[in-house]
Amino acid sequence: MGAPVALSAAAERNKEPIRAVLADVFPLQGRVLEVASGTGQHVLHFAAIMPSLVFQPTERDEAGCAALAAALATPGLPNVLPACRLDVERTWPPFEPFDALICINMIHIAPWSATDALFAGAARVLHRQAPLVLYGPFRIDGEHTAESNRAFDAWLQERDPRSGVRDLASVTREADRHGFAREQVVSMPANNLSVVFRRG
Repeated sequence: MGAPVALSAAAERNKEPIRAVLADVFPLQGRVLEVASGTGQHVLHFAAIMPSLVFQPTERDEAGCAALAAALATPGLPNVLPACRLDVERTWPPFEPFDALICINMIHIAPWSATDALFAGAARVLHRQAPLVLYGPFRIDGEHTAESNRAFDAWLQERDPRSGVRDLASVTREADRHGFAREQVVSMPANNLSVVFRRG
């Protein structure tokens, strides 16, 4: 088992605000898929406070899965399943259907094709009427919501021209193409948004 990744200060700050949004839109019981679980801080926080939900954490490659598995091992929460590999553009395991999906801070660090793949895969693994929640920075009508997001976007694109802060309208169109309707947009700390979609 690999060494756990370093804890994220941002994840510590935003895990409770995100959890509050999920409490309003997630079912009371069921199975939740987390795409791109990273350090595991979010899934551990959500699972501890929402024990009637069973969480499936994932990472995109074997190294990420090994680090995530190490992070999840010590708390040993019974409603957190073993980490598994999920690369949205390549590898979707043969999951049983899920009742909700959460994806935090992924689509802006990945190519645009990953956003399409996320919604396409979610349409296959989510029950009808299940919520899909994205969290991260977004542009609104093509404009950044803060100078800090503009600077972050420039840094992302310098690092990888295929990445960048996504426009909410473009993401919504992609969601609609795969059968997801945008239901709610919640302003979050640090100029981020939680965006709730629901599978029709």
